[in-house]
Amino acid sequence: MPELLLELLSEEIPARMQPAAAADLKRLVTEKLGAAGLAFTDARAFATPRRLALVVEGLPATQPDTREEKRGPRVGAPEAAVQGFLKSAGLASLDACEVRDTGKGQFYFVTVETKGRATADVLAEFIPGVIREFPWPKSMRWGSGVLSWIRPLHRILCLFDRKVVAFSVSRGDSAEALRAGNVTRGHRFLAPAEFTVADFADYRDKLRARYVMLDGAERGETIAADAARLAAGAGLVVKTDPALIAEVAGLVEWPVALIAEIDRAFIDLPPEVLTASMRAHQRYLALTDSSGKLAPRFIVVANMLTDDGGKEIVAGNERVLRARLSDAKFFWVQDRKTTLESRVPKLGEMVFHAKLGSLAQKVERVAALAAELARYISGADTDRVRSAATLCKADLTTGMVGEFPELQGVIGRYYALAEARRRRSPTPFATTTRPRGQATAARPLR
Repeated sequence: MPELLLELLSEEIPARMQPAAAADLKRLVTEKLGAAGLAFTDARAFATPRRLALVVEGLPATQPDTREEKRGPRVGAPEAAVQGFLKSAGLASLDACEVRDTGKGQFYFVTVETKGRATADVLAEFIPGVIREFPWPKSMRWGSGVLSWIRPLHRILCLFDRKVVAFSVSRGDSAEALRAGNVTRGHRFLAPAEFTVADFADYRDKLRARYVMLDGAERGETIAADAARLAAGAGLVVKTDPALIAEVAGLVEWPVALIAEIDRAFIDLPPEVLTASMRAHQRYLALTDSSGKLAPRFIVVANMLTDDGGKEIVAGNERVLRARLSDAKFFWVQDRKTTLESRVPKLGEMVFHAKLGSLAQKVERVAALAAELARYISGADTDRVRSAATLCKADLTTGMVGEFPELQGVIGRYYALAEARRRRSPTPFATTTRPRGQATAARPLR
């Protein structure tokens, strides 16, 4: 049976929006098909950084014919009501109507038979509305037009039963409207030339030949497999991170995994800092050794094949990471010149909530509650608990947490342990002995 193929080619779609966008395209089109009485056997949606695509299989060539019985006005009703009924039923006179007694009076009835329209005509009627009303979380207009899309929309490919579905979408400016056709493009750099397609199988195969993997799941599997192969060659293991792999799959149409090195000057930074720099800022995959320790290597996934085997790409990404880690190392060195205890007063300058005061006030409440709860825990040292609670938010004033907000608390632990080592103490908190249950003030180690 015939199939529908729809592709919307645009500038880069943010990776985080691609899965929802593909699902929305499938939902909107299939809902319209259902409302039009067009059944289908399967519908699949795809997203790459530059395109949304949908294939709907098993569609009929035409809508099914329908029969609908309509009840008209009561016999003897005003002429205006009768004429309105005839117009709605597509009749010229009452000759085709039947008079029935419903128990509440005699009424006119007519059976209206509607011949199904060609499916291509139905598609051409509703798809432009799907495009104009597409529910992007954020969208933009470009030029002087009024058409909104996540990024500038360049081309529409729409085929039904291997023929172009003829419609256009106005951009509302002096530029020519976007007209549906059978032409698309491959990879932006590796195969930018236009080409025509006949159906979904032809479309998918020609895209692959032009360095575009249409299926996001396949791109993710390719990234994971290639990264694992490169890591194994270096005697390492890829740190498990399926969410990051899925995000990277949304950044590339033809994934090319490459292995690079972390400058040894930064390897003494906490592993969470290294991982945060690589993951959040650059979307690199971290590698570990057999013991699970972070290794001085990482995987970068490019969207490009190069003549030098990716050497320039690797070198460029290593330079970028060095710059990121230079900032992190600066904060690592500078932050540790100040104790956590001396940072606590600065929390008074940070608003926790307009009606609940500053972070310093919050810390006071947390410390009091923690100390009170410690009284009911066997072996708990209330002084140490109160001291830890007093310092628990102190790292919010550090440069490192300012650069990596997701590391708050984690960085505080590293700074506290560093202070303890400098003071030759197993812990940065005081361990005074007092009678059980007696509350005392917090006493950070001097």
